[in-house]
Amino acid sequence: MQPPAAAAPAPRATMEDVARLAGVSLKSVSRVVNREPHVSDALRAKVEAAITTLAFVPDAAARSLAGSRTFIVGLLFDNPSPNYTIKIQSGVYRACMEQQYHLRIDSIDSDRPHAQVEAQLDAIVRNSRCDGFILTPPLTDNIQVLAFLERRGIRYARIAPNSELGRSACVAIDDSAAGALVARRLWALGHRRLGVVTGPPLHRAGERRRTGFLNALKELGATLPVAEANGSFAFEGGIAAGTALLAHEPRPSAIFATNDDSAAGVMVACARAGLRVPHDISLCGFDDSWVAKSVWPYLTTIYQPIEEMGYAAASLLLDRGETGDRQLMLDFHLVERDSLAPPPDHPA
Repeated sequence: MQPPAAAAPAPRATMEDVARLAGVSLKSVSRVVNREPHVSDALRAKVEAAITTLAFVPDAAARSLAGSRTFIVGLLFDNPSPNYTIKIQSGVYRACMEQQYHLRIDSIDSDRPHAQVEAQLDAIVRNSRCDGFILTPPLTDNIQVLAFLERRGIRYARIAPNSELGRSACVAIDDSAAGALVARRLWALGHRRLGVVTGPPLHRAGERRRTGFLNALKELGATLPVAEANGSFAFEGGIAAGTALLAHEPRPSAIFATNDDSAAGVMVACARAGLRVPHDISLCGFDDSWVAKSVWPYLTTIYQPIEEMGYAAASLLLDRGETGDRQLMLDFHLVERDSLAPPPDHPA
C-alpha cells in the first residue's frame, strides 16, 4: 500500500492577486511595493491590507529590474566602538527588513591619504551596487566622502553630522546639550575639580560633548581648569586617559568620559590607583551601552538612542519622497546609576 501523496504547497501570492483583492490596478500595487512618492494614504492602506491578508512577499529580483534599483543599502563605518557599530547595524537592518532591502556593511579607514580613501570608496561602490549609503561618524563630516558620493549621484543619509546639515538627510541628538547636562549634574553634587576624557579628533560628536560640558561649567562659575586627556573612544584609551587625569594636580573628584568604552577604562585606572568609585571619585560615561552595566559599580551615563538613530537614518534614505535634507533630532537623557556621589570633602 502506497503512502498518501503529500499535499501540493499552496500557490504563492502574486502582485496580480494583491491588485485583485485590493480592487486597484497592478501599477498601483507596484507603486506601493516600491515605496514611490505621491501615493495617497488610502491607496497605500488598501494595498498593504491585501499584502498582509495574502502574505505576499515581493520578488526582489523583479523589483530591481522594474525600478533600476538593486535594493541593497550600504552602511559605512570608521568607528572604534563595537557597541556603537552593533547598535547602529541593528537599527539599519530592522528598517531594511521592513522595506525588503538587503544590507551591506563596509569599513573605511578615513585616516589614510586622500588617494587611498578614494580607492576604498571606489572599490566599495563598484563591488556593492548599493542604492544608497548610510554614513556614521566620523565619515558623516568627511567632505571627501560626501563629495565622492555626490559625484557618483549616490543617495546618502548621515548619522550625527556636525557640519553642513542641509547637505543631506541626517539624524542626531544634541551632543552639546547632553555634555552640558553631565556638567550640571556633577556641579549639583558639589564637584569642582573635574576632568574629561575626549574622543578621536575626527569624531565631531565627541568634540560637541566636550564643548557642551566645558561651556556649561563656565556658565556655572567654575574657576579651576578642567583636566583633559584623550581616550579615543576605546577601553585601552580610557585606561591611559584615566591614568593621566589621576596624576593631574589637583586630582579631579569627578571625570566625564565622552563614551562608555573609555569610561570603563577610566574605572580600571581608578582601581589601579586604589581609588573607589564613587566614594573617592565619581565617573560618568556616554551612550548607555551594554558596557554601562557590565562594570561595577554600574555606570551613570547619557542614554543615546543609537539603534533608533540607525533605524531613522535608513528610513530617511529609503523614503523615495522629498527627504533630501530632512533633519531628525532624537531625545537623550541621563541614566543615573551607582558611579556618582558627592566628593569626599563635600559637607554633608
